[in-house]
Amino acid sequence: MADPNTNREIVVGITGGVAAYKSAMLVSRLVQAGLGVTVVTTRAAEQFIGPAALAALAGRPVARELFDPAFPLGAHITLAERGELLVIAPASADFMAKAAHGLADDLLSTLYLAFIGPVMMAPAMNTAMWNHVAVQRNVQRLRDDGVQFIDPEAGWLSCRQQGAGRMAAWESIAAAVKTRLDALPARGA
Repeated sequence: MADPNTNREIVVGITGGVAAYKSAMLVSRLVQAGLGVTVVTTRAAEQFIGPAALAALAGRPVARELFDPAFPLGAHITLAERGELLVIAPASADFMAKAAHGLADDLLSTLYLAFIGPVMMAPAMNTAMWNHVAVQRNVQRLRDDGVQFIDPEAGWLSCRQQGAGRMAAWESIAAAVKTRLDALPARGA
């Protein structure tokens, strides 16, 4: 029997936050499931996880810059055409604000605007930030725009507090990705 994930392509965007370490396991699991995975990092993400580790797990170079000579048409255009699903994990408050307001000042935010397929976001931040009215307003706007959220969990946060805002477990994100991909028609079908 053929692997149903053969030729399925997703893009995993990683923004700044300590939860980026969970994204390494997510990328590894998605690749092990037979998916083609391209990772896009923001500069802030690279303060928490390095591109060498992500490239090794994905088996592909990490897309890092808007103006990358490896993508003559523009990385945002090439990756938007390649990917069937865009998964942003962790999705920082900064990134969600950019997305909610259509701002594009780096590769990931520009890719978000160029991407016509489904988008999933797994937010991660301090509880006070997650509960802030501006963040919740941006989350609602993104939900209204069709973004699917894998909501944060409550638990121990890197700020040494307990509360909501911790990025969902990578296993939960991987399961949500599988469910979403299963609902999409395979390319060429």
